[in-house]
Amino acid sequence: MLLLFMFIEARKNRLTKHHIKFNTFPKSVGSLSIFFISDIHRRRISTHLLEKIPEKVDLVIIGGDLTESGVPFSRVEENIKLLRKLGPTFFVFGNNDYEVGKNELEALLLKHNITILNNSSTSFTSANGEKITLVGVEDTSKRRDKLHHALEHTSPSEFKILISHNPDIQKKVHPKDGISIILSGHTHGGQIRFLGLGLYEKGKLHYLENTVLLVSNGYGTTSLPLRLGAPAEANYLVLSSK
Repeated sequence: MLLLFMFIEARKNRLTKHHIKFNTFPKSVGSLSIFFISDIHRRRISTHLLEKIPEKVDLVIIGGDLTESGVPFSRVEENIKLLRKLGPTFFVFGNNDYEVGKNELEALLLKHNITILNNSSTSFTSANGEKITLVGVEDTSKRRDKLHHALEHTSPSEFKILISHNPDIQKKVHPKDGISIILSGHTHGGQIRFLGLGLYEKGKLHYLENTVLLVSNGYGTTSLPLRLGAPAEANYLVLSSK
């Protein structure tokens, strides 16, 4: 019975919603809605998950571990197609993504017009000239992250969203970088937790001194297709000004 429960937890289509307000958010933008999904691994994205999205999606962000060794590219492509239908889509590499070949995965993503943030940034400008900038780094556990390169073409006045598969990137973020929020996954929330304890903390929002950090439980699993105390999830965020 416990194994069955753990299997069900791993197959959940839970959408965790957050509305976060910032003093620095561009008032001329109004609000920004983001569908964030990480750690898909071997799962097929369910339409039951996408049907839970309450409103429009301005941006779709894939926070790494879209796939792993042994996953058919046809499955990855079907997942990509579903996500791309929601809106403009952006991707950062996770540690398991490199297992399938970086060039091959990049070619598939580019085929479907998905923007890859390899230690780089991209900006959106409002009619009033205010900017929102997505900053993406490669995986920190593989020592491929180069935050300083990703920030090269940004300015202090921009509202910056940092995307990193591994939440450890927060240790490298300085106040002068002006990062308002970090979106990450990787830990699976510990994946299997007993009596509230796990290898990693359960996914949640962390209000740090100089930024906000989201660590998602992630949508898929690694090693075992089981979860306990850290149900599978994707995240829907609305960012706005205070």
